[in-house]
Amino acid sequence: MNRRRLLVHGGLFALTVVTATAAGAIWDGVDPFVSAAAYARGLPYAISLLAILLCHEMGHYLMCRRHGVDASLPYFLPAPPPIVFGTFGAFIRVRSRFPHRRALFDMGAAGPWAGFVVAIVVLFIGLHFSRVETTMPESGVWMFGDSLLTAWLTRTVVGADPNNVIIHPIALAGWFGLLVTSLNLLPAGQLDGGHIVYAAMGRATPALSAVLVAVLAWLGLRGWPGWYLWAAIVVLMNFLGHPPTTDDQAPLDLARLVGAVASLVVFVITFVPEPIRIIP
Repeated sequence: MNRRRLLVHGGLFALTVVTATAAGAIWDGVDPFVSAAAYARGLPYAISLLAILLCHEMGHYLMCRRHGVDASLPYFLPAPPPIVFGTFGAFIRVRSRFPHRRALFDMGAAGPWAGFVVAIVVLFIGLHFSRVETTMPESGVWMFGDSLLTAWLTRTVVGADPNNVIIHPIALAGWFGLLVTSLNLLPAGQLDGGHIVYAAMGRATPALSAVLVAVLAWLGLRGWPGWYLWAAIVVLMNFLGHPPTTDDQAPLDLARLVGAVASLVVFVITFVPEPIRIIP
């Protein structure tokens, strides 16, 4: 890899550290621009979130290297305030075709699983610093929805109803990491979930995609309007299609098929029907 590419990757990562730290300070209730000390209060959030994203993308990258697939190092996407989480995420660029469905599965599943494990650890730690409020504000607050997993973890660690817990910025990083995991596991196009489904089935699944679009549109109607955007993304991805591997005929082995089912379970337990609700 040439020096210029390394500078691009390193520069984007450094900028994302800057913006994520500012976001973390804001979530900690301080203005990051009044002093260096106030800005530094966002570091625990930034380190936690970037660790999740880095492990996710390195899972993809290392599996590409293992199977001889040409891929870039992660590109991090900074998002300055007022973007609330401080980043738009990260991605790698795959430059060559996968040799077979087993390689495609390994690459697609490794990222979500790596990020999932780190996000659970981060959320568990952050919940220990979270606090319970018996009387919640009636307005001017952000309400973060719960998945089956985050609701269970909150009740287990904090011992309170998730609706009465003010989560620490570290816990917020874990929550966001699990949300990213579930979004990436949507079984569509070239999302991680789409890679896994294609690797398991060996072909496109238009019926599954149609059901997914319908469910996302219904969730948008009933709650979070952001699902309309995701429904449009799924439609676009299915229109573009999924590129075949060099050898689509070689099936997955039993262990990888079990891994595909386990990945579906992770998607179900991390999915948040209404991720964010703002009480004006």
